[in-house]
Amino acid sequence: MKVLPIPNIRSIPTTDEQLHSSVATGTRIFSLIRRVGFTLLLILMIASPDWARGFDEDEIPSIDDFMDLSLEDLANTEVISVSKKPEKLAETAAAIHVITQEEIRRSGATSIAELLRMVPGIHVAKIDSHTFAVSARGFTGEFANKLLVLIDGRSVYTPLFSGVYWGLLDTLLDDIERIEVIRGPGASVWGANAVNGVINIITKHAAETQGGLIKAGFGNEEKGFGAIRYGLELDDHAWLRAYTKFSDHDDSQLASGGRNHDGWNHLQGGFRLDWDATERDAFTIQGDLFKSRMSTTPLSNSLVPPYDSNLEKSSQSQCGNLLMRWSRTVSETSRFALQVYYDRIDSGHLSGLTQIHDTWDLDFQHQFHLGDRHDIVWGLGYRALEQTIDSVDALGQFHDNRHDGVVSGFVQNEITVIDELLDLTLGSKFEHNDYTGFEIQPTVRLLWRPAQRHTVWAATSRAVRTPSTIEADGFIRPEVLPPSPPSVPFPTAVTLLGSDEMKPESLVAWELGYRVQPTERISVDVATFFNSYHNLRTLESGNPYFNFAPTPHLVYPIVADNRAEAETYGVEVGCDWWMRDWWRFRANYTFMRIDIDHDSDSFDEISADEEKASPHHQLMFRSYLDITDELELDAGVRYVDRLAELDVNNYWGFDLRLGWRPLPDLEISLVGQNLTRRQHAEFVPDFNFSSAAEVEQSIYLQATFRF
Repeated sequence: MKVLPIPNIRSIPTTDEQLHSSVATGTRIFSLIRRVGFTLLLILMIASPDWARGFDEDEIPSIDDFMDLSLEDLANTEVISVSKKPEKLAETAAAIHVITQEEIRRSGATSIAELLRMVPGIHVAKIDSHTFAVSARGFTGEFANKLLVLIDGRSVYTPLFSGVYWGLLDTLLDDIERIEVIRGPGASVWGANAVNGVINIITKHAAETQGGLIKAGFGNEEKGFGAIRYGLELDDHAWLRAYTKFSDHDDSQLASGGRNHDGWNHLQGGFRLDWDATERDAFTIQGDLFKSRMSTTPLSNSLVPPYDSNLEKSSQSQCGNLLMRWSRTVSETSRFALQVYYDRIDSGHLSGLTQIHDTWDLDFQHQFHLGDRHDIVWGLGYRALEQTIDSVDALGQFHDNRHDGVVSGFVQNEITVIDELLDLTLGSKFEHNDYTGFEIQPTVRLLWRPAQRHTVWAATSRAVRTPSTIEADGFIRPEVLPPSPPSVPFPTAVTLLGSDEMKPESLVAWELGYRVQPTERISVDVATFFNSYHNLRTLESGNPYFNFAPTPHLVYPIVADNRAEAETYGVEVGCDWWMRDWWRFRANYTFMRIDIDHDSDSFDEISADEEKASPHHQLMFRSYLDITDELELDAGVRYVDRLAELDVNNYWGFDLRLGWRPLPDLEISLVGQNLTRRQHAEFVPDFNFSSAAEVEQSIYLQATFRF
């Protein structure tokens, strides 16, 4: 539902306006450069070779490590997100992409959502200062409901709106080992809601983050940020790290030129303990606490004059989680893991909507070999969710306490049909939830190696998305129309109503992929897909009725239903090219189309916007250049096609990063983002919870010191 279209951003100002804008922009840039230069000088004055004394240089990330990795090394990177067991990246029968730690460091990104722009098939659009729309293979939205996101196996998918609060998803980027991104269904092992993709953020083992790290920076949009982390060895088999970080973000810009009043700040801390208790047993305990304060200017609705108004509001979220995992190697061919976590979200993220979510999750999995040809993984899980939602204001009257449980099990068998040539994977997830009952989500995957450095894979899978709390029994009033006498003497409240008859959305996906490394310096990865969706959510018009509470008004209900089907198809291409030992180049291209068909008895016109809310074409180019052993220059260019239904024009984005290491343990980076235009629109809000803003040019300076 897109109710706030972006104004025409291609309106041409007068010559005087252009001159005034150019002078103002130049003044801001000059002021920022002056601050950057002063900070660089200050850092160099403070910096001393004595800082490196006593530091183990083996622990210092080398500027050459990234370039020293060959394509074969990257192809042999082990991933776990496809089948919940380690397997080589080049030999996975799925469309998977890995963002490495060095790519994270050299990206210049300051958030996890921004990092995902590097992945083919992923659409990332910034809505305002703290809100992103992120999706895989279509159906982009502020609450994109077909993408499962995890941190170390802990789901951060919210059951209220079926999506991810990207502004609240944060961790120290230096602690991330890699991000595994699956495009396509992963429900056969991860369960419901892993429909169009799975993003698994994997943090580093505590032994890999020993010593100290201090990071600080500032810029025009990133007003100020910093982090402190310290890791220590408790004994020969136990390691601990702890961190805290803070960030302060400026308001975004409206298309009209005014400020959006959506600035926010975020404070977070956490720890991780890894203990190799025996040669066979390993334990991990980790947790995070954070507080985030966000400003918004939502469209506030009232049943009394002036009915609609934009009011600046502030909301605060306090969240925490604790995860414990025990891994045991039974033998050379058998191992298991038991994981339990608790996650709490106490959020006023949406205007007037207080949300408290408590999640308890227990997961067990076991991998073993049966003979020489069967590699089997199976597991059981239980998740309990308790939700407390309270709202009595412009959103409507919403009092709800829900207790839901999900019981699941899965089994997957990777069969070696022909040694070193053909593998077949059969598996399924079996799951029962309190919304739609029992669901089966199977997959069949085939991997063929016709020649050295050539891999062909194919897959067909089924996945489902269960209804969100809002869709099942929600009550939201996103719009109030003033009286229009004499026909309608009372205000009209447009009201979204959930339905306990909602069915799960289902997907049957067909995928085909090809990976090839034609030379030692070039690799190409191609994935194609055809998806068929059934029982897609629609918003149907109900019969208007009159209500006297809290004041006389006419209710125009819009009821959630399942009266649409869709087909999507596309191709995703990724290419890596080591042009020289000191210069790496990466390019991605994505083409995708969505065709949505409504049932003959459907009157839905709102959700039809989803057909044109995802770009048909996307391009991405990234260059990693080592100028000297101490100096690196990284650049990224991306193109996103027009979103016609949302009145969002196509745009080019250009990012540039200059990294300098004057000392072995000191790194200074100057980063510019979105440098092609002063500002541009990328998306619009799904509802009136925030205003439509535009992405501005951003320049920031960052210093990282390790000790």
